Amino acid sequence: MFRNKRTEGELKLYRFILKKFGYRPKSIAYFQKAVTHRSHINEEGHHYSNERLEYLGDAILDSITAEYLFLKFPENDEGALTKLKSKIVNRKNLSKLGEDIGIREVLLYNKSRSINISTLEGNAFEAIVGAIYLDGGYEKTKKILNEYVFRKYLDFNQILHEEIDFKSKLYIWCQRKKLKLHFKLVSEEHAEGQWQYTIVVQINHQDYGIGKGKSKKVAEQNASKETFELLGEL
Repeated sequence: MFRNKRTEGELKLYRFILKKFGYRPKSIAYFQKAVTHRSHINEEGHHYSNERLEYLGDAILDSITAEYLFLKFPENDEGALTKLKSKIVNRKNLSKLGEDIGIREVLLYNKSRSINISTLEGNAFEAIVGAIYLDGGYEKTKKILNEYVFRKYLDFNQILHEEIDFKSKLYIWCQRKKLKLHFKLVSEEHAEGQWQYTIVVQINHQDYGIGKGKSKKVAEQNASKETFELLGEL
């Protein structure tokens, strides 16, 4: 059987997905929906939007990003990983990601309305992730995000630099320099109904910053901050 000839719009979208994501769509219909904003409904016969695919893509993106960070930063605790993930998948960053990829080239929306295009691009990016998942499966989607999106469009050093979590920053700093990092509990005291913890940072078994706090987490943050000060990195 011969395949039906693709329209000019379908060919443009096919080439875009192939160029930007390295993926050859099997069913272009998924991707047509992915780039169609609801403001475009009823224009040129369109009766669908990308909102359902955006919902699906959001969940898939969240899962793959969580696994990626889990493997990339093995020393980070769940709190640090959660904060980093939230910086990657938040609305602001996804809008920038969609803009950097250039999704507006294929985005379908009502141009007569006043709409924030960057927000539409971020939403369409998630919808495209959903489309790739439906068209190619989870493993293919993970490979594409890892090789084409995370590596090319996400600057993890910049994202980490913006993070005020001193403990996470110290983990990354030590990883980059291949140094062993350890948080040693020096003391824990209970007085007047409150706990007081003292933590010392050890880098390659050498003591650096000391921090105190009403919880181990706060003490570790304070110790990490003092370590950066001692290293002249803050």
